[in-house]
Amino acid sequence: MLEVNRPNRQARRRRGKSDPADAEAAARAVLAQEATGTPKASNGTVEAVRLLRLARRSAMKARTQAANQIHSVIDTAPEELRAQLLVLPMSVRIPRCSRFRPGDVASPVGAAKLALASLARRWCALDAEIETLSGELGRLVATAAPTLVAVKGVGTEVAGALLTAAGDNPERLATEASFAALCGASPIDASSGRNKRHRLNRGGDRQANCALFTVVLNRLTWDERTRAYMARRTAEGKSKREVIRCLKRYVARELYREIRKISVQIQAESLPAEVSQDAA
Repeated sequence: MLEVNRPNRQARRRRGKSDPADAEAAARAVLAQEATGTPKASNGTVEAVRLLRLARRSAMKARTQAANQIHSVIDTAPEELRAQLLVLPMSVRIPRCSRFRPGDVASPVGAAKLALASLARRWCALDAEIETLSGELGRLVATAAPTLVAVKGVGTEVAGALLTAAGDNPERLATEASFAALCGASPIDASSGRNKRHRLNRGGDRQANCALFTVVLNRLTWDERTRAYMARRTAEGKSKREVIRCLKRYVARELYREIRKISVQIQAESLPAEVSQDAA
């Protein structure tokens, strides 16, 4: 089985888009040996991590939306209600709003109380859902990639994003350069004339790229080698964004080794017992 990328945009504009045209383009790419990638498997723990991350991300988005709506209702509520809630921190405001008894909803005060109570209870339910998903996600990531989580600067969120990008078969990424390209951390040549430089890669998995960026920011805070590298390359004339791009490439190389160890471990566990004993 091979993975085929989307057709060339210029060819699609000329020929249009339809299912037969896409199938023909995919077949031509395979026959021309342009499609050589192995598709990402989805039959193991990493797929479970992906699904939990998806549910957690949507719950966090909905919780943020509920919090913003609570702020909006308080800002436009009658003065007698707004004065009570405006000065309260979020940790106190949510429980108080959830205990409101609206009374007469035909009045602005009653309607505001009912709206705040509904939004606050929704926020609490989403918060409990996020806590449950985060706990299960942390357990799965720690089970699937204990060595990856143990790397300094890598937590559950970063490890989950990188594992999701690699899939249940990270051996499909033959080199660390292919993993860097998958994460959007590979350098793109942007030289012109005598000016030799590389620019940021806008492609790849953006969540994995964000995970690498998080690791780099953490290490710029406490790691002396990373800070020294930043100072040295900045003195050479590199911009901060260019130096961070280089650092993301180095981090991708380091974390790729840990992900490959996970792949070797999975393959060893999948072998029959007698084969493992013979190999020993």
